[in-house]
Amino acid sequence: MIGIAVVGAGAWGKNHIRVFSELPNVHLKYICDSDPSKLMDLQKIYYRSKLVDNLKPIISDPDIKGVVIASSASSHFPLAKEALLVGKDVLVEKPMALNVGDAEEMAKIAEERECILMVGHLLIYHPVFDRLKEMIDSGELGRVHYIYTQRVNLGIIRQDENALWSFAPHDLSVILGLLNERPVVVSAHGESYIQKNIEDVVFLSLHFADGKMANIHLSWLDPHKIRKITIVGSKKMVVFDDMEVSEKLKIYDKGVSSLSYDSYGEYLSLRFGDITIPNIKMAEPLRAEADHFIHCMQTRAQPRTGARDAVEVIKILVAAQQSIKQKGIPISL
Repeated sequence: MIGIAVVGAGAWGKNHIRVFSELPNVHLKYICDSDPSKLMDLQKIYYRSKLVDNLKPIISDPDIKGVVIASSASSHFPLAKEALLVGKDVLVEKPMALNVGDAEEMAKIAEERECILMVGHLLIYHPVFDRLKEMIDSGELGRVHYIYTQRVNLGIIRQDENALWSFAPHDLSVILGLLNERPVVVSAHGESYIQKNIEDVVFLSLHFADGKMANIHLSWLDPHKIRKITIVGSKKMVVFDDMEVSEKLKIYDKGVSSLSYDSYGEYLSLRFGDITIPNIKMAEPLRAEADHFIHCMQTRAQPRTGARDAVEVIKILVAAQQSIKQKGIPISL
């Protein structure tokens, strides 16, 4: 049995607790949270786990091989660092840190201690991501022109991070993973309507060296709950709508074709083809993420969402925050 501890028993931490408690050959030995009321709520359900209010017993227990950090964003770096320094493998929720220096230090410690450091970029483990990646890599979509995403809701108003840091890691990890490229320029606009200096809504733009663009709309102050990614290619277009129950992916055989004539120059024609809804076997992304973490712990394979890719996400977030503070000025990476 692999000993696991989950640190953080809040709204998202409870999901990690549930999933790891259900995995075969895994012993969820510790649940940790500084709030005793949260622990009391979990005591009857997870009576086989030890409930603690600090990291010390987890760090000192040789049976614990992996630590899942699902606490507040500001605590991700110090808690993950403490676990890594004693040789524990770590799955840390996004964002892995709140600045580039901390993120790079975390990655360096993991390399030096030969620890698995995996970051909870959940959408990489969504079955639809694999299909999108396959379509782009195979050339089915043609040349990708641009991507835009919407991640909005009237949801939880956070106090220790803004909408950019709370939501954008999801979309950034997907965009970077799909394109296998890094942007060269980042710009962003955001406004704080509910709390001073904590942006509730952000519009983030990425520009790539070859002309591709990506735009990300983020908000927890919106009448709609939307989780959507649209990719426009030269051959086809595709929409991933995670709010759909069954038809999450739609492929549009639409585009623009150019026709050349010797005497009339070049003409453009619009192409309207079929809409295809592929059959994709769905599975819970968080379960797939947890399975992958255990697999990496056992085989010492590098995670799909490893530290180095996560550091790139942090670099973009920092540049975007800088752009917001300077009223949308483009920031070169």
